[in-house]
Amino acid sequence: MADLAEFARARGVKYFMISYTDLFGGQRAKLVPAQAITAMQEEGAAFAGFATWLDLTPAHPDMLAVPDAEAAIQLPWKPEVAWVPSNCVMEGDDVEQAPRNVLRRLVAEAASEGLRVKTGIEAEFFLLSPEGEQISDPFDTAEKPCYDQQAVMRRYDVIAEICNYMLDLGWGPYQNDHEDANGQFEMNWEYADALVTADRHSFFKFMVKSVAEKHGLRATFMPKPIEGLTGNGCHAHISVWNREGTVNAFADLGRELGLSEQGRHFLGGIMKHAEALAAITNPTVNSYKRINAPRTTSGATWAPNTVTWTGNNRTHMVRVPGPGRFELRLPDGAVNPYLLQAVIIAAGLSGLRSKADPGKRHDIDMYAEGHLVKDAPRLPLNLLDAVRAYDADAELKAMMGEGFSASYTRMKMQEWTSFVSHFSRWERENTLDI
Repeated sequence: MADLAEFARARGVKYFMISYTDLFGGQRAKLVPAQAITAMQEEGAAFAGFATWLDLTPAHPDMLAVPDAEAAIQLPWKPEVAWVPSNCVMEGDDVEQAPRNVLRRLVAEAASEGLRVKTGIEAEFFLLSPEGEQISDPFDTAEKPCYDQQAVMRRYDVIAEICNYMLDLGWGPYQNDHEDANGQFEMNWEYADALVTADRHSFFKFMVKSVAEKHGLRATFMPKPIEGLTGNGCHAHISVWNREGTVNAFADLGRELGLSEQGRHFLGGIMKHAEALAAITNPTVNSYKRINAPRTTSGATWAPNTVTWTGNNRTHMVRVPGPGRFELRLPDGAVNPYLLQAVIIAAGLSGLRSKADPGKRHDIDMYAEGHLVKDAPRLPLNLLDAVRAYDADAELKAMMGEGFSASYTRMKMQEWTSFVSHFSRWERENTLDI
């Protein structure tokens, strides 16, 4: 195991951010001086779990965040600080509901069956004004702004700085672009093992927000921050390999779309559990403004609303762009990085074990001809429907862990109750004179 004290000495690190991610995707941390890191590495940093979005009470004992030293990342923009993702422990046992623990358990479960899940994600974000109320670039007004050359160069300083940091970290970034909404960007880096991708996804969000703030801007991964514009997706590219990571178990050039029988069963699990999956992949009230959105100013939402799959066609929930992998287009920018990977593995393992059939492949334009597909389930219309679908899916709940599922469902229902208790301007405008 890596020694964080030695890590600090070798790299000139003065502080460590011992970090964990709560159920709602909030990143929590304590800033620990390097002189104290040895004890923290052995025992963990103490947190009051109730003070964050975890299903705990003030009466619970300390929750200890034990740093995973192998995953430490030195902050490229502030090299005297290192970020370390942590595993949450309470009285000697893993906290079952802690998202990184959920993922670690499922990674181990897949490994016990000789499988290694590898994923890449496409993280989209907006660069807004500091108060978050408008797009930061007043000249970014094109009706179809995707890949806009001038617009991406006007934000060159921000995008290039982030990409340079990913290059320095060895993530293998390979493209950056202006996305389909005004003020929106996407940055891509190489796929990796699911836990590595989750840690990098977490750090990426932290890094993007930090660099944006440094430049006097505000970055948001909110699913639908601007009415009428395309929302922030977080598409996941998925493949499953042998234990050594040398043979792609999804690849079979002799089968439909180059997807092996195992790949089809894994995909079958995703399709089987899709409606419940949405409670994890689309975890906020705002999420359903993206996947159930009317046509945007660019002409398309680029988000699914029906449980369908296809070949290389971006209008469906899942597409198979090439042999040996598929892309899940359901998740959005609010998704918890660890729970995203966990629920993909959970649904996929379920499909493998039951030899699930993904159903008929559709190659039509779902935006123009989706009404012709009569037998495909619709995705949930709102967070309440999604949480109810998750709560009704006993198999997926068991795969994710009964303790986690109970806590997650309870807290998401509380979030929904808080939302519907809010008195909105729309209500007043539409019912004052009734």
